[in-house]
Parts: sequence; structure tokens; C-alpha cells
Amino acid sequence: MSEPVIAVVGAGAVGGLIGVLLHGSGIDVVAVARPETARHINADGLTLHSPHFGDQVGRLPAVTEIPVGARVIVATKAYALPGIVDALRRAQPAEVVSLLNGIEHMDVLRQAAPDARVAGATVAVESTRLGPTIIDHRSPFLRLTVPAEGESTGVVTAWKSTGLDVTVGGSEAEVLWSKLRFLAPMALLTSYWGVSIGAARDQDPALTTALLAEVAQIATRDGVPSDPAQLARAIHALPPGMRSSLQNDLEAGAEDELDAIGGALLRRASRHGAPAPRVQELVDDLSTRGAR
Repeated sequence: MSEPVIAVVGAGAVGGLIGVLLHGSGIDVVAVARPETARHINADGLTLHSPHFGDQVGRLPAVTEIPVGARVIVATKAYALPGIVDALRRAQPAEVVSLLNGIEHMDVLRQAAPDARVAGATVAVESTRLGPTIIDHRSPFLRLTVPAEGESTGVVTAWKSTGLDVTVGGSEAEVLWSKLRFLAPMALLTSYWGVSIGAARDQDPALTTALLAEVAQIATRDGVPSDPAQLARAIHALPPGMRSSLQNDLEAGAEDELDAIGGALLRRASRHGAPAPRVQELVDDLSTRGAR
């Protein structure tokens, strides 16, 4: 019996990148996209520009529905999750591995695919979609982190067989928080100041320090002990010219993940009685800008 196809839901900056790399290694993979995007992908393939993986064109097929019984990679933006719930229910997938940002989406996915193996993974990458079929991978890395319970899934096995940088270990909560506690201050600071992370983290050192302390406290009270000094070291280790996708989306007036990132922090802070005035200040400011 043949292995279930891997279906990448969201053939954008991240999903498209992973889809091209899987396809190039001979993995049976399809991109799941909206009809117009699927038409472009089927006609032109997905063109990848990458200093790390090289320039290439992936001719993976594109479909508009998740194949029944597929192994699914959810690589949409967090705000698109409600739009794929019904499709997941119809597909009755064998597996669902999520790469969504945030910490609040896993219950939704498990309810939509009650008979599937579901795991929450994370990805560290800077990648941008320049058009329906053009992906610009800008960072010198693509790092995937998977909880221990997801290691034996077919999706993760395929990632490893492709030679991708995959780290396995810890609980799902630890994996998701390990990204959010790092992503949230990076995204909020770059978006708030409107500059890349090198300038944003140094614009107001007191604000940066307070923000990192609040994020670490929220994560700790949510069950994942976190050290603000460690977060500071991680933020300062980033390439200074790196921008966040939240920043890009806000500047473009597009839908954004402010609620999945900053909103999730505030909801967890409220649940645990953790003061978060700096997080609130930045989220309120960015919400006002987005409403304009």
C-alpha cells in the first residue's frame, strides 16, 4: 500500500518553501491552495530563490481540496485557520502537523481532525512570497522544531529524509512557547518601531528589557519556565537586518497575526494574573495602526 500523500495547506512563504524542498527530494507532496493560486502553481510551478538551498523550480501539483487521508502540514497564517477547519473535517487526514504561530490553535486542529495524529511544530525562517508562484527565502537557515510525540509522524520522517534541519524534543507546550517567547518580542518591537530587529531592540533599551521580562513571566506562569536574559541573548543573536512578517503585513495593510501573537500573550497573562503593561502598550498601539 502506498504512503498517504503529504498535503501542504498554505503554499506561501513557508509552506511553498517546504513543499518545493520535499518535492525536490522525491516526496509525494501536493500544495493545497485557492483556485487561482492553484492554477498559477500548476501552470508555472513554484520558483524558489534561496541563498541556502539555491534557485530552483518545484513542479509539485496544486489542488484546491485536501486529499482524503492525507498527511497534512498546516502552514497558513494563524488568521486563516478558521477557513480550513471544514476542509480538514472533510479530508479526515491521517496526520496534521501545524507550523502556525501562537499557542491557541492546537485544540481547534484536534477538534477538526479527531482521528488524526496531531502535533504542533514550529519553524524558524525568514521567507517572503513575492507573487503567487515566487518564494524568496532570505535567511541562511530553515529550522523545524517538533515535540517528542510528533517524531514518528510521516511528515517529520519526510522532513528528516529531505535533510532539513529538524530538532525533536520536549512537550508540545515547550515547543510552541520556545518560539512564541522569542517571536513575540521580535515581532512587536520591529512592528512598533518600523525598523529591523537590530535597530528596534536598541531604540529604547528599557522598553526592550521590560518587554522580555513580561514575556518570560507569562511563559513561566503558563508552565514553561523562561529566563529573560536568555531571551535577550537570542534577540541579540539575530541578524540585525531581519524583519518580522507581522511588520511586513502591518506596513502593507494586509491581514496580520497580531492577535495570534500579542493577543495570545495578553490572554495568557490575564488567565495567570501576570502584569503585562508593556505588551499591552505595544499591542494597543499596533491595533490602532492596523485599524487605520
